[in-house]
Amino acid sequence: MTATTRSFDPTALHDTLCIALELGEGRWKVGFARGFGGRVLRRQVIARDRSGLLAAITWAREKLALGESARVVSLYEAGRDGFWLHRFLVASGIENHVIDSSSLQVDRRKRRAKTDRLDLEGLLDLLHRHLAGSSRKVFSVVRVPTVEEEDRRHLHRELLSAKRDRTRVTNRMKGLLANQGLTLDLKKDVAAQLAALRQWDGSILPSGLRARLARELERVLFYDGLIDRLESARREQLRTSPDPVMRQVRQLNTLRGVGINSAWLYAMEFFGWRRFRNGKEVGALAGFAPTPFQSGESEREQGMSKTGNRHVRAMAIEIAWGWRRFQPRSVLTQWYERRFGHGSKRLRKIGIVALARKLLIALWRYLETGVPPEGALFKTEARIR
Repeated sequence: MTATTRSFDPTALHDTLCIALELGEGRWKVGFARGFGGRVLRRQVIARDRSGLLAAITWAREKLALGESARVVSLYEAGRDGFWLHRFLVASGIENHVIDSSSLQVDRRKRRAKTDRLDLEGLLDLLHRHLAGSSRKVFSVVRVPTVEEEDRRHLHRELLSAKRDRTRVTNRMKGLLANQGLTLDLKKDVAAQLAALRQWDGSILPSGLRARLARELERVLFYDGLIDRLESARREQLRTSPDPVMRQVRQLNTLRGVGINSAWLYAMEFFGWRRFRNGKEVGALAGFAPTPFQSGESEREQGMSKTGNRHVRAMAIEIAWGWRRFQPRSVLTQWYERRFGHGSKRLRKIGIVALARKLLIALWRYLETGVPPEGALFKTEARIR
């Protein structure tokens, strides 16, 4: 996400049609305005009705006496509708901004009025200020991925969803058995265990419970098969795809302590489609940026912001723990051990977040320059030793 600031010039928008969209499931609310202080027009269109939206824009041009050559700029908040609308608007000759909802300033009173009309007027005001070059940050603009960049994410996201769904089913099975004072070992033959289970008095499980457990087991087997197919497709892509992002996956996977899951996630969700200028941007996009609080004589650190990609942040912390184990000679590991390794449990957990940030930046530099983190072992070296 980026923020733009320029010299403020409210007269520059006199011949510009500004559009704000509130996207709902069934209806879209659209607001139109021409410059600061002008009248605001509102229309409703059926959600995802492209021709209806273009017709509303033409209607607004006529009402506001703007010609066909007038500049048209729109914005909407990133959300469920994704980025297809941005691509459609840009293809229709409209400048569009997809903005981060969390970057919008809101009234901090306990109760505040919130309606679609007020939201549209607020978004139009923000767009006016942004286009006129407000000296203060107005909102953060989301970096829109290409269709190809967005399409790459489906395989690993489906794999993550399948694993979560399988865990949900197995936890439900364990809960049903715990209700009868029984346990289940998922690492052994589950079907044989279910057939051998008996209640506290030696009697077989009730028929309804047995039938439900059998159906739950079918779901587990379905997810097992789905996960196997997805992992097989991932291995095939890793082996044969000439995609530059796939080369990043292979490069990260050569490091000891970085597996296929983390390498794939880092490349597809982070490094493969973002361009970073420095390590601070890498840490900030993962949510590892500090959030200081200073007011009068009160000053404290509130911890990391957590405003970035939560999947990458969770993986970075997981990899940091593994890095300690598999890369004991790494300079980063030795830094962690000196500063946090002999501290309390809480101090070690704080330190692992710091290590995760440093490691994430070091991996970015490794992809950019080919220079691995200092002292890191490669998997081929580990096998030889």
